[in-house]
Amino acid sequence: MQTDSHLLYDNPLITRYASRPMSERWGPRRKHRTWRELWLALAEGEHELGLLADDGKSPRIRPEQIAELKAHLNDIDFERAAHHEKRLRHDVMAHIHTLGEVAPLSRDIVHLGATSCYVTDNTDLILMRESLDDLCGKLAAVIDALARFAAKWRAEPTLGFTHFQPAQLTTVGKRACLWCYDLVIDLHDLEQRRDDLKFRGVKGTTGTQASFLALFQGDHDKVRRLDRLVAAKMGFSDIYPVTGQTYTRKVDSRVLDAINGLGQSLHKWGTDLRLLAHRQEIDEPFEAEQVGSSAMAYKRNPMRAERMCSLGRFLMGMPAMAADTAATQWLERTLDDSAVRRLYLPQAFLAADGALRLALNIGNGLVVNSPVIARGVADALPYMATENLMMAAVSKGADRQEIHECIRKHSHAVTAGLKEGTATSRDLITRLQSDPVFAGIDIAAELQPIKYVGRSPEQVDEFIAQEIEPIRRRHASSLGQRAEVAV
Repeated sequence: MQTDSHLLYDNPLITRYASRPMSERWGPRRKHRTWRELWLALAEGEHELGLLADDGKSPRIRPEQIAELKAHLNDIDFERAAHHEKRLRHDVMAHIHTLGEVAPLSRDIVHLGATSCYVTDNTDLILMRESLDDLCGKLAAVIDALARFAAKWRAEPTLGFTHFQPAQLTTVGKRACLWCYDLVIDLHDLEQRRDDLKFRGVKGTTGTQASFLALFQGDHDKVRRLDRLVAAKMGFSDIYPVTGQTYTRKVDSRVLDAINGLGQSLHKWGTDLRLLAHRQEIDEPFEAEQVGSSAMAYKRNPMRAERMCSLGRFLMGMPAMAADTAATQWLERTLDDSAVRRLYLPQAFLAADGALRLALNIGNGLVVNSPVIARGVADALPYMATENLMMAAVSKGADRQEIHECIRKHSHAVTAGLKEGTATSRDLITRLQSDPVFAGIDIAAELQPIKYVGRSPEQVDEFIAQEIEPIRRRHASSLGQRAEVAV
């Protein structure tokens, strides 16, 4: 009977947000193929180190058995595995039986000396390392896009805010550097977590390697070499020095903490974009036939930034679960970590991938509305310019306190008019120009916005040179990525 594909809940991280490669990486086919690769690597390592049969003379593992395992890495019968799991109530044993049915010569060497966590934990570490590398590449591309945006608008004056109240001027490019630097910090954290990941290795049931010591008849050196050899076959140069049945769950917690940091930064950037969209100063990409509202046809909502905030919030909520798991593992291990890790490990990476796809789309398509920004600057500049005007008058011999009182009276009068709707901020300049205490002062010269942005353009240049260029060199192959987004 054909199943209606729309009958069951689907995970929007898969169907809407994450990329196909990330979704496949955490899918069942990749996971269980990696299990088989691990069983092959273990058998190869045991064979290469001369593991002997019970007679103490003949090889325990024969070349034809290894060849058979190699031939069956991909032909996974998931229906058959489900049948075995229903019977055995054990997913690893179900796949051991499934492999044994298609590789009968090798069934007695599959998983030899290992515990379930040999395949489950080592697979998680492999997938996490690949996923972290993927996220680092995408994040580097976002950083590059934001840095290019910052360089383009390095000297475009815009109104700065503290407490979301008008403050001094900054530039559009300098503000973008604030967003970018948060992401630079996140990239360093993610790279560190990726580079710190080690292999659980071949540790046995409680991490003592007792089963392997028995297989190798008490030869500690061969057990140590097997641990390193299998790790190398799976692409790892280092192993965790001690484990219980599992590697310490603090590893997962630290990885999710770094992903949490990424969620924070993307949420902050998205929030700023939403505020700027309200002011109509900067827009996210908006397509020709895009609909902003089903009722209000005129709307142009910042849906990408909103969605980036939403996924960022999801990421920020996950570390607490990983921390609880790390804190509540009993002695050498307890299985209450299993179900929750099946949820938060893949979903953390899928959500981070989806959030970065949104960030790429936004970063490559930001629209600066210069006339709107200029109007905002013009409205605020008369007040900001008063200190410069006061200093100019004092330099020509005026009394500072007299000038201060003059500015205070005029500015308060204009502010009252603004609130009543009878004045504009430009009226303050008109009042000051007509006041005798400012005679001989080139007020127009003091109203150039670029005079009030400080070192913003230079800070952009220095930031790109010091922080961005090393990232561009390190991630050159990842730059220039583009991403489509779904609602």
